Amino acid sequence: MTTATMPLRPQLERARRAWRASPLPGFLRWWGAELTALLPAGVRRRFGGGATWFLLEPIDGAWRLRRTGDEAAAQWADGAAPAEQQAALAAAVQEVDPVDLRLALLLPAPAVLRRELALPAAAADTLAQVGAYEMDRQTPFRVEQVHYAIRELDLPAPPGRLLAELVAVPRATLDPLLARLKAGGIAVDAVDVARGAGRLGVNLLPAGQAPRRVDPRRRLNLALGAVCVALLGLLLWQWRHNREEALAAMQAEVAAMHGEAQRVGALRQQWQDNAGAAGFLLQRKQRSVSRLALLQELTRRLPDTAWLERFNIDAGGQLGFQGQSKQAVQLIDALKDSPLISNPSFQGSIRPDPATGKERFYMTAQLRQPPAPAPAAPRTRGGAP
Repeated sequence: MTTATMPLRPQLERARRAWRASPLPGFLRWWGAELTALLPAGVRRRFGGGATWFLLEPIDGAWRLRRTGDEAAAQWADGAAPAEQQAALAAAVQEVDPVDLRLALLLPAPAVLRRELALPAAAADTLAQVGAYEMDRQTPFRVEQVHYAIRELDLPAPPGRLLAELVAVPRATLDPLLARLKAGGIAVDAVDVARGAGRLGVNLLPAGQAPRRVDPRRRLNLALGAVCVALLGLLLWQWRHNREEALAAMQAEVAAMHGEAQRVGALRQQWQDNAGAAGFLLQRKQRSVSRLALLQELTRRLPDTAWLERFNIDAGGQLGFQGQSKQAVQLIDALKDSPLISNPSFQGSIRPDPATGKERFYMTAQLRQPPAPAPAAPRTRGGAP
């Protein structure tokens, strides 16, 4: 990990732990195995692959090579010539694709120091830093004197705590072994600790000493992945294009329907305006009193000794009439019970007319408005209220 990516290390560790704890890795391994089993044997050999680990152990001035749990596949003397060591190694791994070959230097258990630590759960993101801090407290070495690794243990722990194991090997023990392998032209991918017939599962190899491997299948997988992404993008683009065309057609249809709806709305509004105007006129006619009926009412109410000289009615229903009568004061009693006229009163004073010997008057009154017709009761579908 470079200096530029060091700040991302806690997030990467958190994501890596979450991935390992999820059921997806196991499912993908099972699914991959099932799909691989369907391929022809030749295709599986060419494109199947996967890392194949061999364990390299130093034993009494010699090197022994074996697979995990298997018997020794090869052995050669530590002082042999580099060409002889490489030939022995090549003969032992000839059936393995060089792309899949992985070598792990296996240290004996007494050569390393292991300490179990109970740490706060928050330290799970920075185990490497915690291991460096705990080195002076848990081991007799300083951190610059050892190569170390720390791993989280899958064991029950108290709430808010986690169990981890610190594995350290002195540089004085590991560095000479790596130097002897390098002198023989052999590079290892990891340094682990023996546990029974297998390995512990840590990597004590110093950073930067792992060989750089180029996996051609990775390039093929990346190319296939890029093709899949391109096809997916094309599929999404086609889907979006189809949806946009469908949306455009729907919008055109909606616009056409909207125009028709506006025309229908305009016709409905015109019909409502006409119906409202006709109803208003009809209602006003029903609630107004005809001039003929009003004159007839005055003729019937006024005595024969009185006559009118002037009569008018305004838009508000205010009546005004002028005339002569022998006893004008009696006209109030004559009009007060009228169903068409209300609030009769004299305007100004009553004056005698010398020419006719009668009293000249001017009266005002208010036209009574007939009550509004009651709304029709709603009727059911059958016609009954």
